[in-house]
Amino acid sequence: MQTEPHIQPTHLPHQPPILCIVGPTGAGKTHLAMALAEHAKLLDRTVEIISMDSALVYRGLDIGSAKPSKAEQAAVQHHLIDILEPTESYSAARFANDAKRLCEEIRDRGNIPVVVGGTMLYWRAWAYGLSSLPPA
Repeated sequence: MQTEPHIQPTHLPHQPPILCIVGPTGAGKTHLAMALAEHAKLLDRTVEIISMDSALVYRGLDIGSAKPSKAEQAAVQHHLIDILEPTESYSAARFANDAKRLCEEIRDRGNIPVVVGGTMLYWRAWAYGLSSLPPA
């Protein structure tokens, strides 16, 4: 297993940073991300939010998940929210691939990706990768 993150910072002026806001449900992550997006607008920059929450990928799981409101989702582009039915599966490996792809796409548009959530297994898979294990 890797001990160093494989997400490397870039110091290129033309490449926006990847920001992360991490914490437990109800801690104010969405509020902070929305405030960051508003501040970025003042600087003529655009933020796009990538949800790092294992419940928010599923449609209909709104109670107890602190899902961003429809108004918040309309004000700032959100990704990986309501993308699956509860009967479908989603894994840390899939999140890592989705987050990597989304960060690249968002940065290619010149926007700032902000990863927001508290599913730490997803973060670990994205930042460090997963161990290679033999198939079950």
